[in-house]
Amino acid sequence: MRAYRRHNGGVELLDRIEEYIRRHELIEPGGDVVCLVSGGADSTCLWHALGRLGYRVSAVHINHGLRGDESEKDADFCANVLHAEVIDARNRPLLGNEEAALRDLRYSLTAGRGLRATGHTASDQVETILYRLAASGSTRGIKPRREDSVVRPLLGVWREETEVYCAENGLEPRLDTSNADTLRGLIRSEIVPPLRRLHPAAEENIRRLADERPRLPRGMEDTLLELLSSTHGTKYADLGREIRAVREYDRVSLDRGPVRWGPWLIESTEPRLEVRTRRSGDRVRGRRKLQDVFVDAKVPRAERDDWPVVVLDEEVVAVPGIVEDARVRVTRPTPGGRTET
Repeated sequence: MRAYRRHNGGVELLDRIEEYIRRHELIEPGGDVVCLVSGGADSTCLWHALGRLGYRVSAVHINHGLRGDESEKDADFCANVLHAEVIDARNRPLLGNEEAALRDLRYSLTAGRGLRATGHTASDQVETILYRLAASGSTRGIKPRREDSVVRPLLGVWREETEVYCAENGLEPRLDTSNADTLRGLIRSEIVPPLRRLHPAAEENIRRLADERPRLPRGMEDTLLELLSSTHGTKYADLGREIRAVREYDRVSLDRGPVRWGPWLIESTEPRLEVRTRRSGDRVRGRRKLQDVFVDAKVPRAERDDWPVVVLDEEVVAVPGIVEDARVRVTRPTPGGRTET
């Protein structure tokens, strides 16, 4: 267990959270943010800390009812202590992996509410990297910001620190014992402790993998170096996948050709789904303009007319890669037959 310095009700921790928010440009100063809260220490710390930092905070809790009476107590805590709006999702179908389905449902039920924040911590980052490393050889971690207006301000904070913060500020968060039954819980209880014993800096070193920028393949590096070493005229280098590097004078730019959408896999219990491109007046679930969704996700203007959308009864319910829906699970096949969301 790490030793944490307790300092004036978590002021030191607040400074670190604020620095992380500023560094990654997650929330505008004094801006509105909806905290997605479970009642646990992480999301309780998130809600309380953002309020103390001067953000206009509200909260939403999704009651899945998976833990019986304990779920009702979670909902009561969130409503009474965190002043959260409680959304009843007990009768909502879950598609595929339960953990992923719960995440998708949480995001879909809160879509259209502006900027949303989750309580993912550095500890979650380590667990995610370890899982992806074992499952696919990837060290890709959790991003500070998703493309659908979801931010993670606590990724620089460890789980134990949120527990200390709650204790220092008189907060008594809920304990979710069901976490031990998940893959994440297995990593937390069976894999991380031996790594700590192996080396005290193991978790921090694993967490830092998420900060490393991916390296270009050696062949591509050589091509770019050759391009950069040219001294006159306009030079071009084909980098593959319809991406071309252009050298003009002292400037190098990447020129991308037309986007070709590969096959998408759509898993749903709804038989009336339709996939099409956007139309004038489209709104996501009848609320938010599709145009605004594209702008927030920074989809280039030239690509918006070709971007696929998933429609149910003429209503846009999902935008692949941007907006998820609990009724629709959209994935893209990758080489080797795997799929990625």
